[in-house]
Amino acid sequence: MDTVDVLVVGAGLAGLNTARLLADAGLDVAVCERRTSLDTGIRTTGIFVRRTLTDYELPHLGPAVRRVLLYPPSLREPVELVSAHDEFRVGDMAGIYAQAVKDAERAGAQVNLNAGYPHKATKARFTIGADGARSTVAKQLGLDVNRRLITGIEEVYPIRTGSTPTFHCVVDPRLAPGYIAWVIDDGEHAHVGLAGRADRFPAPLPQLLQRFRDSFPTPTPTGPVKRRGGPIPVGGLLRKIVSPQGLLVGDAAGAVSPLTAGGLDPCLRMSELAASVTFDYLRSGNKYVLEHYDAAALRRRYRIRSAMRRGLSLVREPGLAELAFTGLRTPAGKAVAKRILFT
Repeated sequence: MDTVDVLVVGAGLAGLNTARLLADAGLDVAVCERRTSLDTGIRTTGIFVRRTLTDYELPHLGPAVRRVLLYPPSLREPVELVSAHDEFRVGDMAGIYAQAVKDAERAGAQVNLNAGYPHKATKARFTIGADGARSTVAKQLGLDVNRRLITGIEEVYPIRTGSTPTFHCVVDPRLAPGYIAWVIDDGEHAHVGLAGRADRFPAPLPQLLQRFRDSFPTPTPTGPVKRRGGPIPVGGLLRKIVSPQGLLVGDAAGAVSPLTAGGLDPCLRMSELAASVTFDYLRSGNKYVLEHYDAAALRRRYRIRSAMRRGLSLVREPGLAELAFTGLRTPAGKAVAKRILFT
């Protein structure tokens, strides 16, 4: 049996970035991932926001998106928001994961695919759970688990539209109860999807996605269509995410915006904190070092968005959503929407 300093469970962006940082620091790190290929089982839309684009160098990104259109259920009179900055880029997640694996291995980490958890061939001093919204590591270590989840489905395919890159968001509780349906058209690829509370979906997700495509003008594919999806935690950052045996990062820790369901930026930032705390703890053996891994600032940042998430969940009728758009069309409403989407 191999013995390593750290076993990272899950080869998503959070897990691979944490593994790279720890290996760079000189620790013996192994990653186990149950998938046989990182091209499959992708669950994120891959939307990177301006904060991430400013602070991190990322490969395989699509054209910049500065324009957002918000639609009520009727699809009439959308609210247009335009930024002076590059607000979003959508990444080719398969390519990003492949590069992250190379970077982790170059730093000295072992990345093992088709390797489940618990990993019988590896014993570790410390375990990092980067294994998604329904984390097995969290249960094994007695840490908190995500209780509030939405479920999403998305189709991704190449396009050639020549149009202004635009992020279309549709608020319709008949399609996406408690969340939104979306089309991201960046001129190179289209991402067409929806997500919401699983207990309120009026039909199976593939049927709802087809209903959305029939009602909304989606770009025409010029190549193969790939489907992805899965659970998304929207309850905010969990409180008990660390113990002397291990810690959680990314979706496993609930590090996802409760309102927008964006998790790529917090997963990168949490991985840096996780790597720093893990290194200090294993070097010193002082369990009080682990108290620094509470991410209280992230919880404070999402407090208002958590309240807005609860409000969005109350919108059950199309008429109420239409009424809300009356306020969104005002200057004050647009200013609030910009603050949410463009920061």
